[in-house]
Amino acid sequence: MQVILLERVESLGAIGDEVKVRDGFARNFLLPQKKALRATDDNRKLFEARRAEIEARNAEQKAAAEKASGKIDGSSYLLIRSAGEAGQLYGSVSARDVAEEILKSGAKIERSAVVLDKPIKTIGVYDVRVRLHAEVYANVKVNVARSADEAERQAKGENVIASAAEADRADAEAQAKELSANSITNDPSARAE
Repeated sequence: MQVILLERVESLGAIGDEVKVRDGFARNFLLPQKKALRATDDNRKLFEARRAEIEARNAEQKAAAEKASGKIDGSSYLLIRSAGEAGQLYGSVSARDVAEEILKSGAKIERSAVVLDKPIKTIGVYDVRVRLHAEVYANVKVNVARSADEAERQAKGENVIASAAEADRADAEAQAKELSANSITNDPSARAE
């Protein structure tokens, strides 16, 4: 289906571009979201008559998005979640969870603005993109941890999973040395000499 874009759509084109898209994409996303018009002669005339108004509205939205971007770009958000010893979360952190945390901080964003390629399933610090406008993105850090102390250590750059594994290995070695020392002193053949 041929459509005329009413706003910039990533990987498709800019305002006023006439592009061919799949019918389902046009019917289910572009047309209902008012991001495009069917490319008919009447709609072409309508678009050209309203082009200045559409571009002005887009410029206003972009300016507002850039202002909002300045407030949240580079911000860090903490999400406390339950996780196993290896750092695997019981569940996952979705784009909606990140959006709710950003909204709690007072920023005005759409829940659909958070762009995650896949859900976060392990503890750690992640860079997440927030799409505030078709042309304006902000980057935020999301710190997923089991506790505030662990989040603080992660924020400093420590790999808490590796640190925990190293501490467990050191404890196991210490217990093994203690056990071997006790077995030598408790060995009856060692006392007979």
